[in-house]
Amino acid sequence: MIWKIIITEEEYSKALQRMEEIFDAGAGSEESDEADLLALLIAEYEKEHHPIEPPDPIEAIKIRMEEMHLQQKDWVAKVEYLRYLIEKEDLRSI
Repeated sequence: MIWKIIITEEEYSKALQRMEEIFDAGAGSEESDEADLLALLIAEYEKEHHPIEPPDPIEAIKIRMEEMHLQQKDWVAKVEYLRYLIEKEDLRSI
């Protein structure tokens, strides 16, 4: 198939399906080249039609703390240690 800029959701679905079929193509093969092209076309379509908004910074910290099994008191200790290092080494000029 000859690929072109993805405009419709149907074309997007077909591109995703084809990408799944050729995802593990060997480097340098025609299918690998096709996968590279599809990746660009899919990314461009998704950027316009399915944008991912940046997370709220506080929510991102909470999620990361949960992933690391940290509680708020653990985070405070890390921040206090960083403050100590900054004061000790005068890292503010960095």
